[in-house]
Amino acid sequence: MFVDETERGGHLLAATLVAPAALHSTRSLMRGLLLPGERRVHFKSEKDSRRKYIVSRIVERGLEVIVLSSSEKGDRARAVLLERLVVEAIERGVSRLVLDSRDHASNGRDRGVLARTKARDAGIVYEHIQSSAEPALWVSDAVAWCSGAGGDWRRRIGPVVTRIEP
Repeated sequence: MFVDETERGGHLLAATLVAPAALHSTRSLMRGLLLPGERRVHFKSEKDSRRKYIVSRIVERGLEVIVLSSSEKGDRARAVLLERLVVEAIERGVSRLVLDSRDHASNGRDRGVLARTKARDAGIVYEHIQSSAEPALWVSDAVAWCSGAGGDWRRRIGPVVTRIEP
């Protein structure tokens, strides 16, 4: 499970589910979407035409992305969503939870939240990784951006999204 976020009208976490056997092909797909000189796909920086193309490729691939949202913003909202995400991960038998790395203090708060959950008891390994180093995180970035943007973007990404209410 690969997790990214957005704060747009609230807090939103997007978690892409990738089976270990599909990880290589998912990474290859996303790396294939890089433009010359790019280190990662970052939806906030893309033009609409590129966004549409990237979304179409993600939808064609048939990935599943869980989206959790809160009308609140900030660390408290993130903690609630992260706790709910761990419950979902346990129910789905997830073995690895990868979070887009933020700053040191924010990563520490995440680790504190995760330590209070049953993630370790369920055998879930979790880590923070820089998004430029993990292409599977780019899927979550795209879905979070589209979900936060709403309207046509939410409709376009809809086929891969499973919404979970916290």
